[in-house]
Amino acid sequence: MAAPAALTLQFLAWIGEGPRPYAEVMEAWRTNCPKLSVWEDALLDGLVRIGAGNAVRLTPQGRARLAEVESAAQGPRRALAMSRTGRGCEPGYPRRP
Repeated sequence: MAAPAALTLQFLAWIGEGPRPYAEVMEAWRTNCPKLSVWEDALLDGLVRIGAGNAVRLTPQGRARLAEVESAAQGPRRALAMSRTGRGCEPGYPRRP
């Protein structure tokens, strides 16, 4: 699968908050538009599954994909925060107290 679209990541994050009833997922994410197939793509790509009690959950692959993207997104933020606090400064730059 190519890099997940922002909408797919939003869907995975939403499911990642906890299992959702299938009916709730269908109400929120099902569409007849062939260009907007977030639910169907996530299911076909093995990122979510329908489990006991018709609960939709992230699969280990879905959880890993979400963690991978979240980790990549936090890398630049973490570096920026460290530079603002004076930790992790580049050599030659004075450290802030």
